[in-house]
Amino acid sequence: MDFEDIVYTTENHVATIRINRPEKLNAVSVQSLQEIETAFDMAGKDPSVGVVVLTGTGEKSFCAGADVSMQRDGKMGRTGAAAYSPPYMQIVRCPKPVIARVNGFAIGGGNHFAYFCDFTIAADHAVFGQSEPRVAYPAGGPVVGYVARIVGHKRARELWMLGRRYSAQQMFEWGLVNAVVPMNELDAEVSKWCDELLSVSPTCLKIYKASFIEEFQDLLGQADFLRRWLVPAEFWETEQREGTSAFLEKRKADYSRFRSKQ
Repeated sequence: MDFEDIVYTTENHVATIRINRPEKLNAVSVQSLQEIETAFDMAGKDPSVGVVVLTGTGEKSFCAGADVSMQRDGKMGRTGAAAYSPPYMQIVRCPKPVIARVNGFAIGGGNHFAYFCDFTIAADHAVFGQSEPRVAYPAGGPVVGYVARIVGHKRARELWMLGRRYSAQQMFEWGLVNAVVPMNELDAEVSKWCDELLSVSPTCLKIYKASFIEEFQDLLGQADFLRRWLVPAEFWETEQREGTSAFLEKRKADYSRFRSKQ
């Protein structure tokens, strides 16, 4: 089928889903996420596909998260947090192993993509991190809790609560990345991992992946976490507006006036 925000291809039993918005650092819109979900569904149901690769166009960015410029245009509104939840369930429930080919910035939702994939192969210039606390974009539930299963709670809280940036090598040391290579070797490294996965029993891979998902099942009940904990309506006109405006204006957000003086 035809897509606008992604490119979907299959070759040699590998399906590649490429976010194709380089002018936005491959930041995603609601449409982008819908197309990614559709592509994962296609790859999962295609009997000729053995491995799925998720990546971005160019050498600068894998995915820079949500396209926050749409918030200012009024295209996200209060449903933004829900609408922009990355399709992590499509990644974890895809019966095929999924490799994140990280070719640059993996920020916010882009970082979610990377850590929900079964394997993450990164170019050595890649940068990882969460932007949500800096732009007042709340998230909750599985998208936050899942990373604690990988790196532990201390690291996960640092990642989410401080909004720092981390190199590919740091993420390798944390256990969020499987391999780090120079950009000119990235495709060869991803192909090597694809070839190894394609050389083993596809039924075994399906069972192994389903077994790993079982550990994740208790997090599914947190799907309404954000709705329960998020904030009165005025949040979107105060903290969230300040966070988005500061990001777009390339200045540091000032949340001090939203804290109690007592």
